[in-house]
Amino acid sequence: MARSKSSSRWLQEHFDDAYVKRAQAEGWRSRAVFKLEEVLERDALLQPGMRVVDLGAAPGGWSQLVQRRLGSSGKVFALDILPMQGIGGVQFIEGDFREPEVLAELERHLEGHPVDLVLSDMAPNMSGVAVSDQIRAMDLAELALDFCRQWLKPGGTLLIKLFQGTGFDDYLRDLRSGFDRVTMRKPKASRARSREVYALAMGHRAASGRQQRHAHE
Repeated sequence: MARSKSSSRWLQEHFDDAYVKRAQAEGWRSRAVFKLEEVLERDALLQPGMRVVDLGAAPGGWSQLVQRRLGSSGKVFALDILPMQGIGGVQFIEGDFREPEVLAELERHLEGHPVDLVLSDMAPNMSGVAVSDQIRAMDLAELALDFCRQWLKPGGTLLIKLFQGTGFDDYLRDLRSGFDRVTMRKPKASRARSREVYALAMGHRAASGRQQRHAHE
């Protein structure tokens, strides 16, 4: 079956991409690590002892980078419905993070400690139909925000990929109502023509006691 012009263009861009070549040379699982690396360095997001959850983690580039930065001083939990090859020092939980069984496993691994940082580089499998792709992307973003409401500690941080389009402004309003400060980041490794941006939401305003409810259920 012949490839479409757009998919052929994407493949050509991908193989010519300097970040792809660099990721392969340096042993990273995806070029996306360079997006996260830029934000980590600009905003000093990681501190020793942090517990970090990476939503939609496969193939694992972000978890790989965070684990290298934190080492044994912190904990990294990677969640995805897709299987993922193991990463030393990263606790991978395969399954849908909306499901009670998956959340119960996360809770066991957290051992009563709060989540300091939630990362989400999730995106739907793009169909090429802009309207439906945008709706599905915003649905994933809503799921990540719901996760933060239940698991992210007061004062914690969320870094999430968003796509500009329908629902984007409403989502930012929701973020600003739940966090003290929300700023936008467009890392150099993001392709210029992509609608993707990253929202960095800091200072989570958690409802009192909400994060502790799991321990008492």
